[in-house]
Parts: sequence; C-alpha cells; structure tokens
Amino acid sequence: MSEEQILHALRQVIDPEIGVNVVDLGLVYSVNIEDDRVHVALTMTTRACPLGAHIREMAESAIRQTAPEANRIEVELVWDPPWDPNMMSAVAKQQLGWG
Repeated sequence: MSEEQILHALRQVIDPEIGVNVVDLGLVYSVNIEDDRVHVALTMTTRACPLGAHIREMAESAIRQTAPEANRIEVELVWDPPWDPNMMSAVAKQQLGWG
C-alpha cells in the first residue's frame, strides 16, 4: 500500500454537505504508512461540522477496502492548522464555481 493508493481511496469520500471529496477539499493533512498501519490526519471545514464522525468512518471504510492488509487504520480528526478555502485544489474550486 502506498500514500497514493490511500489518497485515491479517500477521493471516494464525499463531504455530503459540499459534494466534493475530502482530498480535493484540502481536508486530508497527512497520510502516514508504517508497516501494516495507516494513520490519516483529517480535518473538517469547521469544528461545528456535524458530520465529522460520519466522514471519519467513511474514510476508514474506504481505506480498508483499498488496503485490506492494513491491520490498524487510524483516521484522526485534527484542528490545527484550521482549514480555510485556500486549501482546496483547483478541481474543488472549479466544482464549486470558484474558478
């Protein structure tokens, strides 16, 4: 399993309120793979987002499907640095009509 494979899996996780995947939204801060462990640092657009736990579960499921050999998958919600719209990819900005 590679970081590229994990990011590909996470592109299948769509933020239901915005309709854009978490990678292009800039919500994935890091992917660390060590032996059979995957750790992802993920944020939300705001601390008040009611879907944080749901998106975290969807991310874990997507990783599990892509990397069944991973014995431990951790998707950690983090808040530092705070997310801002400049973290979005050009693709996300275009999808949202911002570019």
